[in-house]
Amino acid sequence: MMNMFQLYLMGSLYTILGVLHFTNTGFYRPLMPRFMPSHDLLIYLSGLAEIILGIGVLFPQSRNLALWGIILMLLVFLIVHVNMLFPSNRLGIPLWVLSLRIPLQFVLIYWAYIYIKF
Repeated sequence: MMNMFQLYLMGSLYTILGVLHFTNTGFYRPLMPRFMPSHDLLIYLSGLAEIILGIGVLFPQSRNLALWGIILMLLVFLIVHVNMLFPSNRLGIPLWVLSLRIPLQFVLIYWAYIYIKF
C-alpha cells in the first residue's frame, strides 16, 4: 500500500512541477546555463517531459518506461545543478544550498529506480 502511495506521490510531484515550467517560466530562466540555447524552449520541453513522465508513473503499462525517463531526466538536470555551483551562476543562493541539490538528485534517482520492475 505504501509503495502505491509513494508512486502516486512521485507522479503527482513531477506533474505539478512540470506544469510550473509553463506557469512560472520566469523562475526557471535565470537557472538555465548560459551555454545552453533556446532557454524558454528547453524550459517548456523539460516541463512537458515532467508532465508526461509524472502521468506515466501512475499507470502500470507505462510505469517502467516513465521511471527510466525520470532517471534520465534527472541525470540531464544535473547539468543545471552543477553549473550553478560556479560563483558567477549562483544567483545569490548560498553554496551550501546549491550543494545539497546534487545529492538530492541521486536520492530522487534512487527513488525512481527502486520501483522499476526487471
